Amino acid sequence: MTSELRVASDVGGTFTDLVWCRVDQVTGLASPVQAAKVDTTSPDFDVGVLKSLDKAGIDCRTVAFLAHGSTVVINALTERKGAVTGLLTTAGFRDVLEIARGNRPDLFNFNFRKPAPFVERHLRREVKERTNVHGTCLREVDLGDVEEAARYFQSQGVAAVGVCFLHSYANPENERVAAEHLRRLMPGASIVASNEISREWREYERTSTAVLSAYVAPVVERYVGALEAKLIERGLPQALLIMQSNGGVATTAAVRANPVSIVESGPAAGIFAAASVGRAIGEPNLLVLDIGGTTAKCALIENGDVKVSTDYHIERDRRRPGYPIQVPVSEIVEIGNGGGSIAWVDEGGKLHVGPKSAGARPGPAAYGLGGDEPTTTDANLLLGRIDPANFAGGERKPAWASVDAAFRPVAASLGLKPAELARAIVRVANANMVNALRLVSTNRGHDPRDFALMAFGGGGAMHAAALARELGIRRVIIPANSAVFSAFGMLLSDLRRDYLQTRLTAVDERQEGAVQAGFIALEGRARADIEDSPQLTFEWFADIRYVGQEHTVKIPVVRRAATGGVDLPLTAARFHEAHEKLFTYRLEADAQIVSFHLVAILPVTRPDLAERPVCGSTLEVATTGVRTVDFDEDGIHEAAIIDGCALEPGIVVHGPAVIQEPSTTLVVPPGHRVETDRFGNYHLFRHQEDA
Repeated sequence: MTSELRVASDVGGTFTDLVWCRVDQVTGLASPVQAAKVDTTSPDFDVGVLKSLDKAGIDCRTVAFLAHGSTVVINALTERKGAVTGLLTTAGFRDVLEIARGNRPDLFNFNFRKPAPFVERHLRREVKERTNVHGTCLREVDLGDVEEAARYFQSQGVAAVGVCFLHSYANPENERVAAEHLRRLMPGASIVASNEISREWREYERTSTAVLSAYVAPVVERYVGALEAKLIERGLPQALLIMQSNGGVATTAAVRANPVSIVESGPAAGIFAAASVGRAIGEPNLLVLDIGGTTAKCALIENGDVKVSTDYHIERDRRRPGYPIQVPVSEIVEIGNGGGSIAWVDEGGKLHVGPKSAGARPGPAAYGLGGDEPTTTDANLLLGRIDPANFAGGERKPAWASVDAAFRPVAASLGLKPAELARAIVRVANANMVNALRLVSTNRGHDPRDFALMAFGGGGAMHAAALARELGIRRVIIPANSAVFSAFGMLLSDLRRDYLQTRLTAVDERQEGAVQAGFIALEGRARADIEDSPQLTFEWFADIRYVGQEHTVKIPVVRRAATGGVDLPLTAARFHEAHEKLFTYRLEADAQIVSFHLVAILPVTRPDLAERPVCGSTLEVATTGVRTVDFDEDGIHEAAIIDGCALEPGIVVHGPAVIQEPSTTLVVPPGHRVETDRFGNYHLFRHQEDA
């Protein structure tokens, strides 16, 4: 047999998705991707993964590749379900977490309070040591202080310790010695040193990263350990791979060493899958929207590239500064608007949708599992957009009595009928998502009209047309396998590690040798960590700023074609262009590299996109009936109901219509048309727009 079975699993806030296909090892061609969904089984997420494998009938002994993404880290952080954590830091820097930053987002709120640190003050201990900004050790670490701190941590029931010393990004020796000594003294605890996670400057951000990584380390250890053990017990012959926030997969050992690297595990897979599909269909510029059961995630892809940065925060919004995590994460804006987002009315009589979600249990009211508040899914069901006969993939019948009971009191408080409330819920949810899409586009110097909108996740296809109209976007793409697209993305992911090192260097032609040497040194670290294969490739980036500025812009380092050496003048020119695009101006000032960023990639065998077969089907064959659907501002219409699985490339569907697959519903308003490409992706246009 020349084919191998490749499987990927994605645990979301509401559903656990599983996808699989067979890939011919000679041609690289893949069989059509198949999928299964089960309810997420919080807090024992591994149970849901095993249930999805059972539902799909997959024998682990036959699996050649298994990648997994999970919300376990972000859930542990946002729900405060991590371990009791301590901090070991340089004498005099105990309160870095408390001091944090002064750049509060809600500038005129004089009642603003900084968020409480994850480590209480009495669990933050100091040790005498000192390294200066140049990396010179001025005083070796006092191991007596470390021993005293260990005894205290043990007396307080501390299960994890973050170690972060001043300037350890420049010289981590003192931090390494302290961490190793602490591991000997506290063998049952998780010890995380900041240099193992981040080699960038900024004391608060590094300290926060070390602490949050330590906080979730025992959770990740238990979860990954349990899942891996159960898969091995079932006979999985290959190592389990875990999806990281940077868009690549890593071994379980690498994830255990850097647990916070999977904080945005699932969403990153969807973003990179969108880039891959976009390149295949000739759409390199995409606004990406992933609407799941709990949240909606947005990102921007330009020229086929996903932006990855270390400027990531959890719980940051327009009122709260959040908590920084200094690890490479795909640039994603996430809001609490998904299919399970609950609609509610504030004291002033204003309707809101989210961020609270009904989750998988009890779920939307229509599930009939105890949900008693209206959600976005319930609203779409009431408006006829979701087929009652195909609700939840046909596995459930809508609990209409529960929906009516959930909508009636909220509608009465607003003086609306239930259908009017449903319309209002969809409008508010759409407005929230439009704002999020603007954060990744117009707020960063991009015109949304220059991009196609690729929408996926369980709710993406239902809302995409309205969002595109609001933003003036010319084309909407609903990819094949839309409802399980993040899991599908894991089948396309390479092994990836990111290495960053802060080293202030002038962007000057005379420094080209030093810059070259810096990246060669990072490549050496990568080769020591990753299998040194001929297939191992490297990408060079630099975080550059104008001298005197605070923050940077990430730029690919230009290399001379003839020699492979660094071309700093051309790199500087690219920086000036990017800075002007992002901030609307450029300066006649010297530029400076702040951090070197190396991306190491070890490609894995990935499936080619399977093409949809052409068997001569027609639109009439694919049309299964008619249903009354409320298209909001486009009115209420009798819409043609189309079986999406029966559509073939070349068939055009004109709205009003609803295209249905087992887990995807594409709403096609009047004045729109849909075409299917050779891969089974849907392309939606307004009639006045050309393809």
